[in-house]
Amino acid sequence: MKTIKQYLLAVMFLGVSINITLAQSDDKKTKTVYAEATINAPAARVWEAMVLDYGEISNFSPYIYTSGYIKGSLKGELNAKRKCAFNAKGTRWTHEQIMAIDHKKMIMKNVVIDAEKFPLNKDLSYAYYRVKDNSDGTSTASYEFIYRTDPGFMTGMVKDKFRKTLEGTIIGLKHYVETGEIINANTDNWKAILKKYKTQP
Repeated sequence: MKTIKQYLLAVMFLGVSINITLAQSDDKKTKTVYAEATINAPAARVWEAMVLDYGEISNFSPYIYTSGYIKGSLKGELNAKRKCAFNAKGTRWTHEQIMAIDHKKMIMKNVVIDAEKFPLNKDLSYAYYRVKDNSDGTSTASYEFIYRTDPGFMTGMVKDKFRKTLEGTIIGLKHYVETGEIINANTDNWKAILKKYKTQP
């Protein structure tokens, strides 16, 4: 007969096995897409456009029609909120919030807190915005988006679309910071700008 000690060890082993299995299962729930670009501008300027001007993402995102601060937010800081419209009528939108920010390391965590006509699992979807000083007058800006869709079976299906969105937005950021020219879904300059950067070595 097994002793009580043997039973306890068996239960503990089973618990550890379950925890490992759950951890592996959780890892499979989300996908990650990433985009980065070297920008010919100081890190402080890139951080300003990308994060401090949080509500003004429509200055450089070719996929956003309008954006702005909501619920009393005035600048990119902890708990700031913004609304982004993804069609001309404003019926497809996200409400987003800065959940964590480190101005010294230049990293920010952004989450979607509400959305209309976006199939995102809001509990498992978030993004990191980062800026790195390259010590030569240039900076590297990056977006990392970790997400899961709702329904979940679409998670892998939309990965290329989300990657394209990140890549387009980082190119838009680069162009906006370097030239001051605004890019959004209302402007007619995006195709020419995209072609310019895609053909660069």
